[in-house]
Amino acid sequence: MSSNVRFAEGGVREMIYIAFPMLISNACETVMVFTDRVFLSRLGSVQMSAAMSGGMSSFMLSVFFIGLIGYSTAMIAQFYGAGKKQMCGVSAFQSIIIAVLAYPLILLSRPLIHYMFSKTGIDEAQLFYQRQYFDILIFGSVLFLIRHSLSCFFSGIGKTGVVMFSSIGAMIMNVGASWVLIFGHFGMPEMGMRGAAVGTIVGTAFGISILILAYMRKSNVEAYGIKGSFRFDKALTMKLMKFGTPAGVEFLLGFTAFTFIVLIFHAQGLATATAATIMFNWDHVAFVPLLGVEIGVTSLVGRYIGAGRHDIVHKTVISGLKLGTVYSVVVAFFFVFFPYQLTEFFRPDAVDPAFESAVPLTAYMLRLASVYVLVTAQMVVFMGALRGAGDTFWAMIISVGTNWSITAATYIIMNTLHFSAKAGWTSVVLLFLLFPVLLYARYKSGRWKDIQPAT
Repeated sequence: MSSNVRFAEGGVREMIYIAFPMLISNACETVMVFTDRVFLSRLGSVQMSAAMSGGMSSFMLSVFFIGLIGYSTAMIAQFYGAGKKQMCGVSAFQSIIIAVLAYPLILLSRPLIHYMFSKTGIDEAQLFYQRQYFDILIFGSVLFLIRHSLSCFFSGIGKTGVVMFSSIGAMIMNVGASWVLIFGHFGMPEMGMRGAAVGTIVGTAFGISILILAYMRKSNVEAYGIKGSFRFDKALTMKLMKFGTPAGVEFLLGFTAFTFIVLIFHAQGLATATAATIMFNWDHVAFVPLLGVEIGVTSLVGRYIGAGRHDIVHKTVISGLKLGTVYSVVVAFFFVFFPYQLTEFFRPDAVDPAFESAVPLTAYMLRLASVYVLVTAQMVVFMGALRGAGDTFWAMIISVGTNWSITAATYIIMNTLHFSAKAGWTSVVLLFLLFPVLLYARYKSGRWKDIQPAT
């Protein structure tokens, strides 16, 4: 098998070579979201909470297509492992076609989200900013999907450094543009919430430009047949739809469940909404970089399956677990011992009663979150292995079943039984522990070995 990796097959060093740039890339995505919310927290807790709900709702409209397109990483990795490099470019273009076709569907869903906002019981002050932020972000959703398609190509062929540099560029541009536009620096008008949304779109567009330059480099064009790849391929599109649709459904239903959990907490009043927003912001910091490990596992598992090397797959999974666990332990340490310091990151410039009331609850939520942070590495690694092998249907069943069980339990505890937010959060954490156990059981069964690769 040809490879641009120079380390022992399936070892930790090979995993770091592929996964570490993706971990950094996802960390940059986290910084973009995190920084926007920190900037907005200076304007008040209401704006900060509105950015979270509005941003998540915008992402929810794209998340099915993100999951569907995301399977192209495994498909491209399998072609790469099988030595069919010319098919990598064709596969990537099919995902770009899907991204463009998804855009009008996303825009048509706007009234549905507005209706959902009106039925959540969220404070009117927050809803005003929430709608504002959401409406701007969805118009830039096609840029995010195209960027995701190109990132999947480079992840699939193992050139994750390109994705990392794209994300670093997008982060720098996003943070700079948001700072200027939110607060009105350098003679620009003070746009507040609207400035945060526009800054996000500007950063995304800059990230795409870096990926396109790398994609159209002469060496890349020649190696992967890029010039001849700009065509519709029915067989490949059907393959992508077959295996990508379960992943897309999983992403959609899983993220929708998570969005509802956030809205359940937000509907409990401004103080609880503030605590939940700060907690989930730090949860985002903890979780999203681990998706880089998942992408690394997916890419390597897909590559070795495409090459017919099932014997290396388990070694790859163990390497992913080692890398992910080290990261999770570090994050858990900060959640347990520095919850108040983490909360202070979001203190508004002016006195804010909602923030002051939220501090004790936020500290409790952060400390308890350390429990599931420690098992998140297991979750993403086994999920990545199943996706790399094409076992996307059962990955979907486990993910959707677990996430919606958590959502239902949270709603009953907080809205039917009227228990406290602490009780609701405790149920979320405890039920989440089932997730990696179920994924491991599916991986251990070995059923994924019977799935035919894309090649």
